[in-house]
Amino acid sequence: MKFKAEIDVMPQDALLDPQGKAVANGLKNIGLSAVENVRVGKHVTLLIDAADKTAAEAIADEACRKLLANPVMEAYRFTLVEQA
Repeated sequence: MKFKAEIDVMPQDALLDPQGKAVANGLKNIGLSAVENVRVGKHVTLLIDAADKTAAEAIADEACRKLLANPVMEAYRFTLVEQA
């Protein structure tokens, strides 16, 4: 079975996000001063071939823990959708 994993990796809430701060300042410079607390992360899509959803979840989680996210500085979450 094939599963599409949609993974979001974001900086930990307790840490400063200099890229988010730069985006927030840029938004204020173009007149969008109502925007606050911008956080910038990354979005990763994986196509996983696995026996079932549980196996696909394990693969996606391992990919996040071992490569896609730095657990000291980032948090991740993912969703899986079975592909036809």
